[in-house]
Amino acid sequence: MTTDRRSSDLPDQQRTRDDVVRAAGRLFAERGFHGTSMRHLGNELGLLGSSLYSHVSGKDELLVAVVSGGAVLFQALADEVLASDLDPPGQLRMLVEGHVAIVADNLAEARTILNEARFLPDSARSPIVAMRDRYQAAVRLVIERGVERGDFTVDDPGLAAILVLSVLNAFERWFRPDGARTPQELAADMYRFVLGGLR
Repeated sequence: MTTDRRSSDLPDQQRTRDDVVRAAGRLFAERGFHGTSMRHLGNELGLLGSSLYSHVSGKDELLVAVVSGGAVLFQALADEVLASDLDPPGQLRMLVEGHVAIVADNLAEARTILNEARFLPDSARSPIVAMRDRYQAAVRLVIERGVERGDFTVDDPGLAAILVLSVLNAFERWFRPDGARTPQELAADMYRFVLGGLR
């Protein structure tokens, strides 16, 4: 998902479904789900309708693919954090740094997940919502562990988890890949801010 080659640069016979999904992610992030048509996608890829539909059935399938692919990355991060031997502040740092890295490396997918996932078809909504809830539960568990050990002092770990995720999810709105500061530097500042709030 981190490759950013433009599918329109490829000869027809070399385009794959992954190329189509990547292009859809870019357009959904730029134009929104409802603002993107299959014609837009075909123009982006340099494909006629018949060639495009040989890869996917339509926009709904593409939205599911983009959102699912991104959700899997966040879930893998949560699983890795919870399985680590770090103390709660270390796990929190791992979560913040990992979240920032995923967004920075997959900006279009992150924007699509956060802004367009509400348009998922009903048939695909449940597994995505389940992954989102598991991710939030992982953040809450890290905070609860920290409260038990005396690392954090919050009265409501569930609310604290929502606030931490609000900070992390806002990153995609203001992050600029060509900005003066690296994602790693921004993640360090975000971690200090979040840690200060929990203490």
